[in-house]
Amino acid sequence: MKMWSGGQLDPDFEQWQRSSFFDQRLLADEIAASSAHAKALQKIGIFARDELVRILEGLAWIEAQAQAAPKFLNDADAEDVHHFVEKRLVERIGDAGYKLHSGRSRNEQIATDLRLYVRGNIEEARQLIAETVGALLERAREASDAVMPAYTHLQRAEPVLVAHWLLSYVEMFLRDMDRLCDCRKRTNVCPLGCGAVAGSPLPLDRAFMAQELGFEAPTGNSIDAVSDRDFAIEFVQALSSIALHLSRWAEEMVLFATQEFGFVRMPDSHATGSSAMPQKKNPDALELIRGQAGTVIADSLALQIALKGLPQAYNKDLQETQQPLFRATDTVTAALRVNLGIVRGVTFNTGAMRAAAETGHLNAMSAATWLAKRGVPFRLAHQKVAAAIRLCTEKGCELQDLSLDELQQFGSEFNADFYAALSLNAVLATHDVVGGTAPQRVRQAIADAQHRLAAFVGEVHAHT
Repeated sequence: MKMWSGGQLDPDFEQWQRSSFFDQRLLADEIAASSAHAKALQKIGIFARDELVRILEGLAWIEAQAQAAPKFLNDADAEDVHHFVEKRLVERIGDAGYKLHSGRSRNEQIATDLRLYVRGNIEEARQLIAETVGALLERAREASDAVMPAYTHLQRAEPVLVAHWLLSYVEMFLRDMDRLCDCRKRTNVCPLGCGAVAGSPLPLDRAFMAQELGFEAPTGNSIDAVSDRDFAIEFVQALSSIALHLSRWAEEMVLFATQEFGFVRMPDSHATGSSAMPQKKNPDALELIRGQAGTVIADSLALQIALKGLPQAYNKDLQETQQPLFRATDTVTAALRVNLGIVRGVTFNTGAMRAAAETGHLNAMSAATWLAKRGVPFRLAHQKVAAAIRLCTEKGCELQDLSLDELQQFGSEFNADFYAALSLNAVLATHDVVGGTAPQRVRQAIADAQHRLAAFVGEVHAHT
């Protein structure tokens, strides 16, 4: 039996407009929402107590069957997940199953199911990000005082601790966790009881249903509630940010794994070989992570475009918001899992990193700062050091290899103390500010990030 009354549909249209092949993943959410609705119906006398027991047992049976045998979900006649549940419930307990739809609409059902889906996947994404941040912090601690070049314009700029570089990604992912936390607040309200558009015609206890499902409160307006997909847009935007950060990490790791850089070695578990060239070790996992970011960003845009021209309230167009949501969720969740293995398994060639940090005049800014501390205006100090580096380039040497006489042709301010300021340790120590790469600052930053992560993890556990 259809969930609506009307004429005979064109067969092609009837199949084309169905969503059951992709909204089956909402089954557990549909069962939870239907159970809460059934309890609310029993509270106002629509169900007798024994009917409620049969309804709840029937719903639990449907979920158990689907978990035990996924083929159970195959139903050529089911229009969507709501229709599937009703059909199976009636098959299980008889016509009493039809009473479950009293006082509700599929408009509010899908709005509720999607909020439950997003809320659950927010928690999973936050958990995976927490594990990623934890792994990055562990690698940062392992790196200790290892040094590498930092880059601007993809040109070597200044030396930094490897741990400092890793912490830059920790900051990105902690922001992602914060965004997800914020998104959860607006997601966690309950549309049940809103009916098709004007509110349920039955005196349902909406606060009770919201509490049953772990929502903070019922939604405030029935028209908005059945058509609102802001929470899905916001979630996928947060996912696109995660994907972007994963892509930036992947890009750097791909570069650093090349022979030209030689800074990292990919774990064999996350790299493949070439079908033609036996020597190749390809960073396929990283390349896929990088490539899939575009798909997630496109999914975010697709959601916004689907909503941009819709009048209030529910329109069938909203069905088109589900697949971008599901696809983005699957893509980012899988990428986070794969990348976690990379973070834990990658090997850092700290010798090559240090060698790169000790060449190419990466101590030039510290040299100019040394002069500035002795009263030379920084702009002039910059010019003096630049002139000295031009001489180094001609001679094929580093700044510290110039003699004092050679240096003093660019300024009498240079003296024997200048050389101590050019050592790698001295250059690192110069950046002794909050957020800088001085070793003691980095150690404190690791501890601070660990505390921030613990606070986020505590919040995740409070919601699970």
